[in-house]
Amino acid sequence: MKIAFFTDTFYPEINGVARTLKRFTDYLAAQGHSVRVFAPENPSDEYVPSHIHRFKSASFFLYPECRIAFPNYFKIKEELENFNPDLIHVATPFNLGMMGIYFSKKLNIPIVGSYHTDFDQYLQFYDLTLLSSLIWKYMIWFHRPLEKLLVPSSETMHQLTEYGFKNLHLWPRGVDCELFQPFYDKLAVRKRYSIRKEYILSYAGRLAPEKSAGVLLEIARKMPPQIADKVHWLIVGDGPMKKQLEKDAPANMTFTGYLKGAQLAEVYSASDLFIFPSATETFGNVVLESLASGTPVVGANAGGVRSIIEDGVTGRLCEPQNIGQFTEAIITLLSSDSKRTQMGYEGRNYALTQKWGKIFDDVISHYQKVIPTNHQDSAPLTAQKEA
Repeated sequence: MKIAFFTDTFYPEINGVARTLKRFTDYLAAQGHSVRVFAPENPSDEYVPSHIHRFKSASFFLYPECRIAFPNYFKIKEELENFNPDLIHVATPFNLGMMGIYFSKKLNIPIVGSYHTDFDQYLQFYDLTLLSSLIWKYMIWFHRPLEKLLVPSSETMHQLTEYGFKNLHLWPRGVDCELFQPFYDKLAVRKRYSIRKEYILSYAGRLAPEKSAGVLLEIARKMPPQIADKVHWLIVGDGPMKKQLEKDAPANMTFTGYLKGAQLAEVYSASDLFIFPSATETFGNVVLESLASGTPVVGANAGGVRSIIEDGVTGRLCEPQNIGQFTEAIITLLSSDSKRTQMGYEGRNYALTQKWGKIFDDVISHYQKVIPTNHQDSAPLTAQKEA
């Protein structure tokens, strides 16, 4: 197959959408499929292979890591006519996604999409809830032409069904259980960050209001002194709240900045618990990565996180923003080494079943079901147009 992706975020940008699309396009290429990616410019210029076409862009105010591109109509049209894709996949509902939908209609190319981010959920954190109904109207309108819409969790599917979205299919996320595993040198992490406390609690993700990053400080302050004295926090990530969080944080909290690859995996592995208070996730890749590392998760009972954690088995689910519940769950689990060990074992076993290859093959199967029905002519697109 030949697939053209239209997305407003792509590797090396650091977010779940960019990482998933990079992994998927690499998998497609390894399976012999041809890929073209239309994405915003990469300010670092770190990753610019020939199959990726980048366009000037600006940061999106609700999510600066996701950029709004200013696509070149003629460049896209020329590339699509030369590539002659069997399918267009749109991954974001912004300018490039709009171009994908436009050219799908203009050039008679089948189209599917994927839903990754609940921007509506972000509005409450930026005093913009009045825009909620407008955003949902736009999202419904944007996704209506898609022949299939792939969503990351059953919770997201249920939410979108209630709003009237059609043609929904599940596309969960997998995890690299060779990279994320429990067998790293935990002492090396303790030495790296000068940790002498008995327990390590960690968080990984964007440090922003919509991720409830401030809840981490509230939990830390709520801890009884006899527990707090035994705990060291490792906060992995960056974002608009980082400077303020560092300023207000207790002495037992270390901010590492962004980590990736083995360095991130080592932190998961060395942690006794992973704390994830975000209630806005459509999935929650970091939660699955922690489970793969044998580290139980105390997370928010909301969104995609709810579909990953089995409460009482691989971690604990707490009501969003309920500091008391989070604190109680952490104290209870820290008081029982055997319970944490069992949860870590169960989490690792669950993660081992979430294989990227099987998940990606299911997506390819969705592609194949769309293409034979709609792509009726393999002749060059320019010839189709002239005909």
